[in-house]
Amino acid sequence: MSSPNFRFKQFTVWHDKCAMKVGTDGVLLGAWCPIHNNFSTLNTSPYRLLDIGTGSGLIALMLAQRLSYLYQTHHPTYHIDAIDIDSDAVTQAKENFALSPWTKHLHAHQSTLQEWKTQTTNSEVLYDLIISNPPYFQQSLKNPNTQRATARHADTLKYSELILHATRLLKPCGTLAFVLPIEAEEEILGLSKEFGLYPTHITHVYSKPSKPAKRLLIALSSILRSNEAIAHCPYTHPIVKTFYIESANSPRSEDYKTLTQDFYL
Repeated sequence: MSSPNFRFKQFTVWHDKCAMKVGTDGVLLGAWCPIHNNFSTLNTSPYRLLDIGTGSGLIALMLAQRLSYLYQTHHPTYHIDAIDIDSDAVTQAKENFALSPWTKHLHAHQSTLQEWKTQTTNSEVLYDLIISNPPYFQQSLKNPNTQRATARHADTLKYSELILHATRLLKPCGTLAFVLPIEAEEEILGLSKEFGLYPTHITHVYSKPSKPAKRLLIALSSILRSNEAIAHCPYTHPIVKTFYIESANSPRSEDYKTLTQDFYL
């Protein structure tokens, strides 16, 4: 039987009520994603982040830890909204947020992305960063466990809807960041072009050097919506990298250890 929680250096994630447990995909995305665009300076307004399909709240917690450093050194404040359609997941995320050092910055809500409006204003709020480890097993057989099937399959949130509604909620120079199966790369790049987004970072994730790429980490920016921002954008092409989770002799490569060193015990 798997453990009901997973301990990190600065927080613990309970996941016994959630369909999807703490896993490598979520940890990778939370540690990898760009927090703010390099071509924009941190200003005096709150930094706003939306975690779509938060589950246990893992990624939101990881981003809260990373943002807490900026809060202390650069940025005045930050606000993280985490949404999920599953009531048990939202309950668990709220519990995990309450136990963390950053509880005042973290807010879990039960909502679909399509219907999301902030509960404080009952209106749409634009975000600096929107992040998601979405359901993506579009072609596979469904799990008989309905809760787990919903968490794993894209029936309730297709890629086109994810991009459409995330773009609607994004600030003019904001960033979308996802972890996806490598097979989704062509579709996501096509959708990003359709919605006027620009890929800034692309990382192909391999389990080990001898295996084919398994996952895609991708960051998309709405920078091209702003002519003024274009002039200051250093990205003429996305930064494309290769990342190995394991090495030939270790279950964790040196790159993986470096990326996750602020989180794993």
